[in-house]
Amino acid sequence: MTQIAFAPSFPWPVLAGLAAAILLIGGYALWRRARGAAWRIAAASVLLGALADPVLVEQERIPVDDVAVVVVDESLSQRIGSRSAETQAAVERLTTRLDRLRGVEPRVIRAGADGARNDGTALFDAVERALANVPRGRIGGTFLVTDGQVHDAPAEAADLALPGPVHALLTGAPGERDRRLVVERAPRFGLVGKTVEIEVSIHDRDGAAAEVELRRDGAAVRTITVPAGRSVRIPFRLEHAGANILQLQASSADGEIFDGNNRAVVQVNGVRERLRVLLVSGEPHAGERVWRNFLKADPSVDLIHFTILRPPDKQDSTPVRELALIAFPVRELFEEKIDEFDLIIFDRYHRRGVLPGLYFENIVRYVQNGGAVLNVAGPAAASPLSLHRTALGDILPGHPSGSVIKGGLRPQITSYGRRHPVTADLVGADGEGPPWGRWFRQVAVTAGRGETLMDGAGRQPLLMLDRIGEGRVAQLLSDHIWLWARGFEGGGPHAEILRRLAHWLMKEPGLEEEAISARVEGNELVIVSRSASDEHGEITVKAPSGAARTLVLEKGAGGRARAALPVEEIGIYRIGDGRRSTVIAVGNPNPREFADMRASAQPLANAAALSGGGIAWLRDGLPDLRRVRPGRPASGSQWMGVVANRDYRVASVRETPLLPPLAVLLLGLGALVWAWRREGR
Repeated sequence: MTQIAFAPSFPWPVLAGLAAAILLIGGYALWRRARGAAWRIAAASVLLGALADPVLVEQERIPVDDVAVVVVDESLSQRIGSRSAETQAAVERLTTRLDRLRGVEPRVIRAGADGARNDGTALFDAVERALANVPRGRIGGTFLVTDGQVHDAPAEAADLALPGPVHALLTGAPGERDRRLVVERAPRFGLVGKTVEIEVSIHDRDGAAAEVELRRDGAAVRTITVPAGRSVRIPFRLEHAGANILQLQASSADGEIFDGNNRAVVQVNGVRERLRVLLVSGEPHAGERVWRNFLKADPSVDLIHFTILRPPDKQDSTPVRELALIAFPVRELFEEKIDEFDLIIFDRYHRRGVLPGLYFENIVRYVQNGGAVLNVAGPAAASPLSLHRTALGDILPGHPSGSVIKGGLRPQITSYGRRHPVTADLVGADGEGPPWGRWFRQVAVTAGRGETLMDGAGRQPLLMLDRIGEGRVAQLLSDHIWLWARGFEGGGPHAEILRRLAHWLMKEPGLEEEAISARVEGNELVIVSRSASDEHGEITVKAPSGAARTLVLEKGAGGRARAALPVEEIGIYRIGDGRRSTVIAVGNPNPREFADMRASAQPLANAAALSGGGIAWLRDGLPDLRRVRPGRPASGSQWMGVVANRDYRVASVRETPLLPPLAVLLLGLGALVWAWRREGR
């Protein structure tokens, strides 16, 4: 190809100004009929042309093929039924036909596999990234082999960044049925023990009602009927602090193509309003303040504390009004309002005639129904006044042998305690003999039931735990933990032990000794199994798509075992070993990828219309392919076009100056000489 180009020595406005001056002066000279005016104009024009520097450019151009992009949708919705096989067959036939077209280079781009992770199928974004290094003038068209569920399809012409027509080849079939469970409204937080409501609805074109099963933290709760097209409010009670995960599973419909979006997950964080703790001290002692300070330091704890200053049978001349500020409300606390307490602590309390035997029976029933009792034993626990001789003796794990061990003793963590979350991983407990301060008194007991977490002198039980019905009981067989609080001989982890002990009694999920937990770290799902028995079976992990995988746990310290696997899907993972289970929501628990799995032309209708492309169902056969000129229709009945852009690449360039310096010199001087000659006549 040959063309004339310019390389001006000055900007074009300057040259335009010089040309205007030449025309004005030359025109005036011609009007006055000055001799030699025409030759002077010619000389100035030659000089002006030299400043413009015209060049004859000859290019050798080589035509390049137009790129036809074939985008393969590999999202989860494409794995339904025969869509995957239909897609593969269509891609093979399409690339073969494109390859036969003259001047067309087919390129296959696979995208959408991370649709669940990125909360939607993004095909257009993937194409733009893949074609970033391809000149826009080479793109002849884009063919999307998909089910139509594309979530980044442009709705306006300004948003359509791909040149050329966008064609859609749809898998599946129109009119498919897909029932969906949609969470319309759900709270993020709620008070533990209170009821919150979520609002759900069923979307189904056939208008049939669905049975929705509710599961809380993996355990079945109840089943309700939800009509299609109507919102239904579902109440449920928050049982514990932290994440309360409610799973909803709708029954499958006849002829439904996919039931993965029949389920939804709601996570509500439980917040404790106030924890009510009743602390009953048998008599004033040095350790009483430790318990009081510990419980009062927690702003979420409502503490009711009574100290028995004098037994009822003691008679002296002390005025009654000076014995206590208020009367000990025994009946109100241990009969009327006992169920309102989360924890009852007996600190060095023994039978003194204050609590009748009937109230101890009430406490036993309170524990069996889900309450918690902590008994901190003093010297009287080895006497006939021990609480073991009341109804509480039936639920306390240790039976006093009638003696009190005195002398320096150093608390030790038992082998079971090293695996139990209450005492595992305590600071300083790594070695055989923790460098903690000594205690000087311990009540000797015989272990009847429960488990021993700490022992003292002669391997006698020092801290024991047990489960009674739905409740829990703990027994601390020494009243000298206050020595650690005072820093005696370096002290010890008294605050951490008391905190864990109280939270275990109140059923804090993070302190369960038999539990499976999971968390996301980077791109991995980390699974931790905790077992005080140190027995960990194989773990089965079920992904949101339903794919199951079995993992072998690697044992670690503190009764824990660990496993990890890469996160490839977004949604709900179900993890269990047959006796323990948990669920975890990774990313959006209800991803947009699952919102509608039906094949549809609607999401791509605007993109195809704006670009001049077409839409066809593969079940009707693959349309014919044609080459079309730019600006002409690129689709029609049973055919789709690839634009012939006629792009090229330049192989070589040759430039020839039209006004070389010698020619400018000769022409300019010649014109001036003739001008002088005319003027001299």
